Amino acid sequence: MLTLILAESSLETIPLRLKKYGLTKTPSKKGKKRDKVLLDASLHDRIIQKMQSREKRGRPDIIHLCLLAALGTPLNKHGLLQVYVHTLQDRVIKINPETRLPKNYNRFIGLMEQLYTLGKVPPEGTPLLTLEKKNLEILISELKPSKTILFTEQGTYTKLKTVMQECAKLENPAVIIGGFPHGEFSQKTLELADKKIAIFPEPLDSWIVVSRVLYAYEDIVLNNTANAEKRVNEG
Repeated sequence: MLTLILAESSLETIPLRLKKYGLTKTPSKKGKKRDKVLLDASLHDRIIQKMQSREKRGRPDIIHLCLLAALGTPLNKHGLLQVYVHTLQDRVIKINPETRLPKNYNRFIGLMEQLYTLGKVPPEGTPLLTLEKKNLEILISELKPSKTILFTEQGTYTKLKTVMQECAKLENPAVIIGGFPHGEFSQKTLELADKKIAIFPEPLDSWIVVSRVLYAYEDIVLNNTANAEKRVNEG
């Protein structure tokens, strides 16, 4: 099984101390105010200007696109993918592989605000999304991946197929992809990776990297599985 971690993700609620600096309405509730409001650069630019690392803040749409790309793959439908979202504020969201996220962005925002309010969604029964205060180092130590590969344009350029062929031979590989719009991974995050890989000489959008990485791994693993089943049947 492959573990996908969207690291240092631009997904957070507006700190209470900063709400006075700008509009805190949310499109998820048609402009109604809520206690937990997701920070969105398109709505809260004045607030973001007061924050550190502002180039990496206020882009929940990136996470929405990445999760839609990941959860809809045949790899996930075959039970061969686990997804986590790690945020800049050291929160970790575990995504149940059976989760079907809303494709509408406003509904996604509402879901994330509910998650930040309650800590899990749905509040009753088996949760599909859970939120914990946890840093990336602890998450990786708990997962105990056989190898952790981080994708960054600052890494060593390598053909993606070669990287995923290596991953496919491992029992529990993990890949880290940035969930932020601009800037670089922190040094602490870089140090957690066994390998730092670049697959293109220029920056790529996070959801593009997610799609390409998962497809490359899926193509190898599912083809290997199909060939193994064919040999068994023929034998």
